[in-house]
Amino acid sequence: MSTESKDVPADPSALQPSAEQELPKANFEVSPVPPNPLGEGRYIKTAAALVIGDEILNGKTLDRNSNYFARFCFENGIDLKRIEVVPDEEDDIVEAARRLVKNFDFVITTGGIGPTHDDITYQSLAAAFGQPLAHHAETLRRMGEMIKHRTDVANQTEEQRVARERMALFPAHAEVLYIAPDVWVPVVRLEGKLCVFPGIPKLFQRMVDGLARLLPLPPPDQRPFRQQIFTNLPESSIAPYLTRLQARVKDAGVRVGSYPLLAKGVYVSLIGRDREKVSALAEEVARELQGRLVSEEEAQKEKAAL
Repeated sequence: MSTESKDVPADPSALQPSAEQELPKANFEVSPVPPNPLGEGRYIKTAAALVIGDEILNGKTLDRNSNYFARFCFENGIDLKRIEVVPDEEDDIVEAARRLVKNFDFVITTGGIGPTHDDITYQSLAAAFGQPLAHHAETLRRMGEMIKHRTDVANQTEEQRVARERMALFPAHAEVLYIAPDVWVPVVRLEGKLCVFPGIPKLFQRMVDGLARLLPLPPPDQRPFRQQIFTNLPESSIAPYLTRLQARVKDAGVRVGSYPLLAKGVYVSLIGRDREKVSALAEEVARELQGRLVSEEEAQKEKAAL
């Protein structure tokens, strides 16, 4: 169930004919915004990610999806509370899915929805929430549209066809949400909270971003602002000041974090919903710690260079 190669293809062209055939791109209908599953006037506050796959746990594949989802949550004002990784075992998936759906507003799974024997996410989630599995006719139709000109697929055996159609075998009472006109793979949602995504990073990212318009996201004024400060001082030298600072600003909803870079210095992070207050505190921190304000882009670039 590799998140790099065995899940649904990384982009729509993977189920389209080869380039020399130059056929038109798909233009499927996208899903309308569904009723708010949390209730009218409510919005997502907390989230969790469930990463599924032996290859994550044994180190074969690097999990990039949880990091992308963490950034998606932060940018949209959602408090990501958990990231869990479980093997390709039904009992583990069932237990984690039930627990996370019970405790959080928005839960995603990533991985395990391809055509092979270890792609057991859909069947495990069906078991978790007491639903039978059923082929989804519209998804089968869209899949068929994407592959109808491919001779390698047309010549598949019955066994191979059954394996391919497992990718449209969903929990029977789940919502099926289509996020883009050129992506046949839907986001399957259960219990109004748990959304099932493929594991391939490129497709995962596309689908997470595409789902945003269908979610009851927090209003803009509930989204946090983060300002980072870099100082060359060692973490032990700044610890007393940061401890006092956190105690002082905690009631104002500002979180203070410190993230050392070995033998280089420390990034201090201030996060809060009041942009003006966070900006003023950041100026104070920079003065006290002989540091400098750093933009998100600069911080990412500096950390990537290490």
